[in-house]
Amino acid sequence: MNVTIVDYNSGNISSVINSFKEVSKDKVNIEVTADLAIIKTSDKVVLPGQGSFKSCIDGLNSIKGLIDTLNEFALESKKPLLGICVGLQMFADVGYEETETKGLGWISGKVSKIDNQGGKFKLPHIGWNEINIMKDSKIFKDIENKSHMYFVHSYEFVPEDKSVISATTDYSSNVVCAAEKENIFGTQFHPEKSDKIGLKIINNFISL
Repeated sequence: MNVTIVDYNSGNISSVINSFKEVSKDKVNIEVTADLAIIKTSDKVVLPGQGSFKSCIDGLNSIKGLIDTLNEFALESKKPLLGICVGLQMFADVGYEETETKGLGWISGKVSKIDNQGGKFKLPHIGWNEINIMKDSKIFKDIENKSHMYFVHSYEFVPEDKSVISATTDYSSNVVCAAEKENIFGTQFHPEKSDKIGLKIINNFISL
């Protein structure tokens, strides 16, 4: 099986690469590339995201044909795809970080700044926070509700259809921290930085 981590200059993704390689233990071929042919023939794709919504979308757009290839993979071939942090946020129709920026439009919704209640909550939201698992999800198999995950973000994904929400975290309000729609999965938290529980989520995705 081939799992491809998309490398599109979204910031340091070494922890994502290392954690997937640790979990796969050479049983799964982990590729790190922006080569369209490799992405197309992969069994699963991971879309990391570090930086602003705009910088990540710009990164995808900087590689000719990459967004079309990802659309084909996720929407037509319906193969499993995991977005991490801004990787999840880019599923939305539009993001408002830096400037209004068009997203991938895979899951209808928007990405807006967390309401920190006039400074009551620090932004970015950094550190460990417990998650509330909202529905039975394959990527949360054998993960206990109220498990702690590691977060670094100031913006949140607000989907139009609340049924896509698979987990939330309480930070100022109920912030969406995991979403899924059919074969498309995303986490706002960083499973690769969330110790053994995060590695279990990565293993669940690889095992889909």
